[in-house]
Amino acid sequence: MKRMRQIWLTGLVLLSLSAEVSAQSNVAMQDSIPEIVVTGTGTEHYLKDAPVQTEVISRKMLDSYAGATLEDILSGLCASFDFSAGDMGANMQLGGLGNGYILILVDGKKMHGDVGGQNNLGLIDPARIERIEIVKGAASALYGSDAIAGVVNIILKKHRENILIENTSRGGSYGEFRQSNAVQFKVGKFTSSTNFQLKHSDGWQNTTYEDPNRYEYPITNSINKTVNRYTDWQVAQRFDYQATKDLSLYADGSFYRKRIYRPCGVPDYKTYDFLYRNSSVATGGKLKLKNSNSIMLDVNYDSHAYYYMYTRETWDKEYDDSGKEISFPYFPGDKGLQSDQSRLLLQLKGIFNLPYFNRLSVGTDTEINWLDAPRRLDEKDQVSDYTTSFYAQDEWTPIERLNITAGGRLTMNQNFGVRITPKVSALYKLGAFNLRATYSEGFKTPTLKELHYRYIRQMSIISLNLGNTELDPQTSRYVSGGLEYNGTRFSINVTGYCNWVDNMITLVTIPLSQAPGDLVVTYDPARVRQYQNMDDARTYGVDVNAQWTPVQSLTLTGGYSYLDTEANQYDEEDQVMKHVIIDGMAHHRATVSAIWTHAWRRSNYHLGIGVYGRIQSKRYYQDDGNGKAYNLWRLNTRHQFKLGKRWNAEVNAGIDNIFNYYETTYHSLNYGTTTAGRTFYGSLMIQFGQKKTKNT
Repeated sequence: MKRMRQIWLTGLVLLSLSAEVSAQSNVAMQDSIPEIVVTGTGTEHYLKDAPVQTEVISRKMLDSYAGATLEDILSGLCASFDFSAGDMGANMQLGGLGNGYILILVDGKKMHGDVGGQNNLGLIDPARIERIEIVKGAASALYGSDAIAGVVNIILKKHRENILIENTSRGGSYGEFRQSNAVQFKVGKFTSSTNFQLKHSDGWQNTTYEDPNRYEYPITNSINKTVNRYTDWQVAQRFDYQATKDLSLYADGSFYRKRIYRPCGVPDYKTYDFLYRNSSVATGGKLKLKNSNSIMLDVNYDSHAYYYMYTRETWDKEYDDSGKEISFPYFPGDKGLQSDQSRLLLQLKGIFNLPYFNRLSVGTDTEINWLDAPRRLDEKDQVSDYTTSFYAQDEWTPIERLNITAGGRLTMNQNFGVRITPKVSALYKLGAFNLRATYSEGFKTPTLKELHYRYIRQMSIISLNLGNTELDPQTSRYVSGGLEYNGTRFSINVTGYCNWVDNMITLVTIPLSQAPGDLVVTYDPARVRQYQNMDDARTYGVDVNAQWTPVQSLTLTGGYSYLDTEANQYDEEDQVMKHVIIDGMAHHRATVSAIWTHAWRRSNYHLGIGVYGRIQSKRYYQDDGNGKAYNLWRLNTRHQFKLGKRWNAEVNAGIDNIFNYYETTYHSLNYGTTTAGRTFYGSLMIQFGQKKTKNT
């Protein structure tokens, strides 16, 4: 650790000296145009004037970091996030709460996740991201269900070129290969954008040791990998039509396929791979009215299917209504559907500027969900539900220094009735200082998976997970207060928050005697868990983010997040109330970075060097042991070349996990991090663009 600090300090000194030499350079890491954000209120604000505290990962930061995945980007550049590996979508945590409490938006539209609400961030190509906006805390008043821990809005690039062709290829250790392709052309009022991405990894293994709780002695010849080999690809198409000066229309669609190749051998004999398919279609438009008013309509249909892709002859079994066992075979190449979740989402929104410095946002959402899961549902082959909501929000600026934003949402759910969720935020300006405060409530109905779904999770032990139709909706109350300073070269913000969650839903271990007898006989699980409501839970913490630009060519950033959690749960076996932590909590998380850039005046070459670090304390779990503390360091070099009026090239080369840290904990237990060892990578981007002419 001492050596690591020395290396880090030495690097900072060298970067600072280099920056002083080139202090006369005109290159700056900060945008000359103030950042505009939309997520906090659903309307446009300059970042420094946003009524709701918003963290932004800018285009410049994204380009300098050159992350391979969105998980890499968020964990490396925002201390509040934490990730652990998962087959379909990462296990994400924000403010002590997991995937199901974090709303992911893409250009302001809800991203569709899997059967349990777990979002596969691999659907989002990092090469297409313009910026990322993060709003923490309950936002159900504006965005509805799932927005209890916060909202992450992925803003995609909007190219203005008449013709654009772009290719980015990346290779690295452990068989990593990623490719992103984009083709865009504009003819009159019509624009077509086509994107394709391909990803592959050979996977990697930290340890060959299995969980000793499963065997009389540790298994040392396991072929189970920390991350399995996989290949996925996605194709997306979007059409835009500027019908009139005030009316714009669009239609888009995408198809995604991912196959996870599972090893077959000792000690676990696996006879099938995992196959996932996502498809999506959407259409909508925006109508501009007088006085900067507007109306927007969006219609989305999404489908997420999960299959077993059999690689060996496999006999499966199920039971008929009389309890008689029925066996049937699968052969190599056969697919067995495990679940198929579909969603139809309709959104209508209007923004109106009213007298006396008021801006009103009103809208309605309707969401219908279907879940088809043969042999995995408790009673039927298919279940469904629907939710309709109405919301209104007013932004009032009574004086120049003060903005008050208040709103509420009326939610009507098929199974859980009516709920009202309010929110109020205030911003007060004192010169270079901003004072912000927020109170908001959240509302989240149980998912179809939490109500009805039952499945086996087999790692080192067999766990049977069960749905629960007796669940109650979750509600939350969120309070935050923050102080922000925005100077010429230095900025810092400090935000404290507390989030109370009532009837929190989580998987709880129950006695085998409480599980369905046929499932216990069939799977012989070592542990049975069921979704249950905790009596209540509480998370609180403090987030600090700072940025310093001592000279134009050098930018230093740092982020720190302190977190504490507590949940109350009644133990029926011991008949006592227990105070437990929320799984995955770490008290301390931090990120740091130093980015130096320089452009040579007489050449078309631009160099950027970035050093990044993430430090995290021990991660706590109720079962299977705690995850270890760790720190990870990263180096990226960025080389930009101007090859002419229409051609550009960019090369990134670097090292992830510089000091070769990796876990040796028994496989399937709680890793402090699931990073591979030291990895080397390189990428090449080639871009051709024909600028928009004045008469087009």
